Amino acid sequence: MKQITILGAGESGLGAALLAKRQGYAVWVSDSGRINEARKEKLEIEEIPYEEGLHSEAIILNSDLIIKSPGIPSNTNIVMKAMEEGIAVIDELEFANRYSAGKVIAISGTNGKTTTTLLTYHLLKTAGFDVGLAGNVGKSWAAQLLEEDHDWWVIECSSFQIDGFFCFRPSIAILTNITPDHLDRYDYQLQNYVHSKMGLFKNMGPRDKAILNLDDSLTAEGLEGVKFRPEKLWFSTKTPQTHGGYYDGENLVFKTDEKSVSIPVNEFSLQGEHNYLNALCAGIACLLAGVNEEQLKAGLSTFKNASHRMELIRVIDGVSFINDSKGTNVEATAYALDAFKNPLIWIAGGVDKGNDYRSVKGLVKRKVKSLICLGKDNKKLKDAFQNSVEDIRETQSIKEAVSWGKMLAKAGDVVLLSPACASFDLFKNYEDRGEQFRTAVNELKPETIT
Repeated sequence: MKQITILGAGESGLGAALLAKRQGYAVWVSDSGRINEARKEKLEIEEIPYEEGLHSEAIILNSDLIIKSPGIPSNTNIVMKAMEEGIAVIDELEFANRYSAGKVIAISGTNGKTTTTLLTYHLLKTAGFDVGLAGNVGKSWAAQLLEEDHDWWVIECSSFQIDGFFCFRPSIAILTNITPDHLDRYDYQLQNYVHSKMGLFKNMGPRDKAILNLDDSLTAEGLEGVKFRPEKLWFSTKTPQTHGGYYDGENLVFKTDEKSVSIPVNEFSLQGEHNYLNALCAGIACLLAGVNEEQLKAGLSTFKNASHRMELIRVIDGVSFINDSKGTNVEATAYALDAFKNPLIWIAGGVDKGNDYRSVKGLVKRKVKSLICLGKDNKKLKDAFQNSVEDIRETQSIKEAVSWGKMLAKAGDVVLLSPACASFDLFKNYEDRGEQFRTAVNELKPETIT
């Protein structure tokens, strides 16, 4: 019996452990931190041995295969030792893919991948397709395969997950864009991060389809000197396409070999140029999968975005409070800042991932009247905008940040939580940060509510 070690007992780790046990492997789960009580109970019910608070080298390095949580860096000591021993270290998505007969639409990119993933799933689901949702959003793919497979799977893939791909081959793959992010995991070398993202396409063949951003310079850079086999379809907000999609200022235009569809943007439930790009990606993919024009229009008009992404929480005394906690890098925050014409009180900060704020300085100077730094170390953020924003203050309390936002804002202003940073200094994750923001906003006591 082959031995599999699961490193990390989170959502993906537990799912991989359960699927591996079902497939007849001897499974060992190892987590250097504490394992959630509910997950421990599940492991015990399934009689899967585990450890927490350490990694036992003697057991782990005796494995035939290791499935690593995407949150564990590849330069972690135990991972490096395993690779030196010639043990394959893969991702849960790579493992799950071996046990699914469904076609995969895989979606990655620095920004927009979650919205594009959810929209693609929504379009296929409302069109009557047998489709599942997994990856970096929703439930573990491996865990879902314990219950059922689907004809189609829409899979959101982070760069960390792509790094663990060996045979994972999508039928359709989307790369929304590439902007600097997670550079702390890539030796602060942008080219390493670009190379990771391009790994999404490495196993695809000439009959597979790749949907790419014509307006993105780093995507173009990533294609240079690479043997790229899938058929390319481009999307753009600047240049009309004969094979792909584009925004002409009024309509979303989709063109594939068999279909040509034009949809006015006022029929799309989300607004803003970044959302038009997401819609182009999702729409092209779904047309390729077999969705027709009528189904595409219906799905675009009924889609609702995920929580924590440009989410209006409440309007208080004429002030809009927007939760964009998922804006964890500079480019995502730039989209958020640019989406509003009204003056902004911007709440930002957290764990810096090698951010370069120069690209948004002009935007911030034009739009932001107050910057509230929410984090343990705000020096880089304050230094970046000290000459762009007159009022800069800092706190480690989200309640205080929200209270200051209300105090500083006038009717018509927007209080925007869009951190441009990771959340792990003060919060469990970006969801926790967004939920605490929501709670703090809902606890405000306005004179009037509109």
